[in-house]
Amino acid sequence: MKKVKLGADTLLYPMPAVLVGTIVGEKANVMTAAWCGIAASRPPALSVSIRKERHTFKGIEQHGVFSINVASTDLATKVDYCGLYSGRKTDKSDLFELFYGTFEAAPLLRECPVNLACKVIHTLDLGSHVLVVGEIVETYVSEDCLSHGKPDPVKIDPLIYTTVTQEYRRLGGVVAKAFHAGKTLQES
Repeated sequence: MKKVKLGADTLLYPMPAVLVGTIVGEKANVMTAAWCGIAASRPPALSVSIRKERHTFKGIEQHGVFSINVASTDLATKVDYCGLYSGRKTDKSDLFELFYGTFEAAPLLRECPVNLACKVIHTLDLGSHVLVVGEIVETYVSEDCLSHGKPDPVKIDPLIYTTVTQEYRRLGGVVAKAFHAGKTLQES
């Protein structure tokens, strides 16, 4: 297969479109972020890249905690809105029903099927963005998104962002069984 060089680009998929929650000053704020992913299993940690001038980053710096709220595809319009408008000028806290778990400064969004309460364990200035690494202290999952007591990705229906086409998408079907499919190569 012939390859085409595109230069340095952020083409890593899937990119979840998540909502980052924090308190800035005395007000709950929510922003959209797509550059978010799992960073470690012990302790459970994730990373999210946020521009340092973002209003939400100010709240994360102030309190050292934040939430990551995994949005389902039915929330695409609200997720897009939270990415278009800054909390500096627009109060977005009334778009969602907020609840609080482990941290009073990390609002969680009831409409999102998965909520992760995080405390900052590391930040790294990367130039245009600051990589915030948060330890996941508590995870909340909507009861109707469980199958046999475990989170079901089909029921969660997470919203995915694509940079090139600037579209929101959803997960596709199962391609292979993890930790099993590769064993067939050993058997050949």
